Amino acid sequence: RASCVEAVVSTQSTGVPTIPIYRVLNSQGKVINPNHDPGFEKDDLVDMYKVMVKTSIMDRILYQSQRQGRISFYMTNFGEEATQIGSARALKFKDVVFPQYREAGVFLWRGFTPLECMHQCFGTSKDHGKGKQMPVHYTGQRVNIQTVSSPLGTQIPQAAGHAYAIKQQDKDRCVVCYFGEGAASEGDCHSAMNMAATLDCPILFFCRNNGYAISTATKDQYRGDGIASRGIGYGIPAIRFDGNDLFAVYNATRAARELSVTEQRPVVLEAMTYRVGHHSTSDDSTAYRSVDEVKHWDTVDTPINRIRNYLAARNWWDDVSEKEFRSETRTEILRSFREAENTKLPNPLQIFDEVYEEMPRNLQEQREVFVEHTNKYADNYPLGNHEKME
Repeated sequence: RASCVEAVVSTQSTGVPTIPIYRVLNSQGKVINPNHDPGFEKDDLVDMYKVMVKTSIMDRILYQSQRQGRISFYMTNFGEEATQIGSARALKFKDVVFPQYREAGVFLWRGFTPLECMHQCFGTSKDHGKGKQMPVHYTGQRVNIQTVSSPLGTQIPQAAGHAYAIKQQDKDRCVVCYFGEGAASEGDCHSAMNMAATLDCPILFFCRNNGYAISTATKDQYRGDGIASRGIGYGIPAIRFDGNDLFAVYNATRAARELSVTEQRPVVLEAMTYRVGHHSTSDDSTAYRSVDEVKHWDTVDTPINRIRNYLAARNWWDDVSEKEFRSETRTEILRSFREAENTKLPNPLQIFDEVYEEMPRNLQEQREVFVEHTNKYADNYPLGNHEKME
């Protein structure tokens, strides 16, 4: 489709217009253009706000519990609640979600309970993954969400492949794959986008551009126009929007889903947001960013405050409602926390199960050695914290 020219032409990124950021609400929660207000009913929007707040409260409790040594690891969602709830609300339940690790709000919106989150973070016998994953690696078959996986970016080509599979089966659903701008630097992301583009896979590549890949700021990650421009390079439609604006996230995701399902093709979504918390409990972000920078995004431009202001302006929410809901939610989550903390850990022998459909001989031998060893030195291991080995 390119034309021929008679001179050497070097196309520079500086000559290409920057992809704009779609926004509906300003930082104070006021609608900029009324035509773009999605028009949620009161109960619907209040429910969305409640899940945003619930995610934040659960984060704070689990983050503090890790600092107390009660769980081994945690990753918060502070500052990114709108990207999760806005996008989850725009999807249909039959759409398959491939998460990265900062999508707790998507799990909660789809019906995953705080108790299920707690069992997973403690690795109890009631954890759906049977304690085989580190904390925040939820698995939600019941809510149509694939298991969180530690290796960075591996879910992206898997999601593209899944989208190609459902294209053969059902023309009215799509796959949504979440990842950060850091994961977009992985080769897996490029392979997945190229595959989805050439095979016309119905998938939404949802990038949470939160400013940092652990300690690496975006200015040190890429020179081009963010992540949305990469979609255009692969021939994929792209939408960039304010990830702290619940309405912009919802409208953009809904439009992208409609395009993907109707035309059976991929769409790249880039949510411009900010990671308020540390990357994880293993990280200290004060080593690479200022306290004032974080404070701004945690107070001036927080997604939760934007929606609360919108609700308050319509007399749909007030300080009394806020206080009551936060108190009730904290009580509920702490109750779930205590229940999970007091639940026995899985039978240690389950570590050998479900690795292979049929256990190979070498694994059987390891299991036998394990049983012999733990029986001989039972006093040296906290077996009482686990379900009985049978």
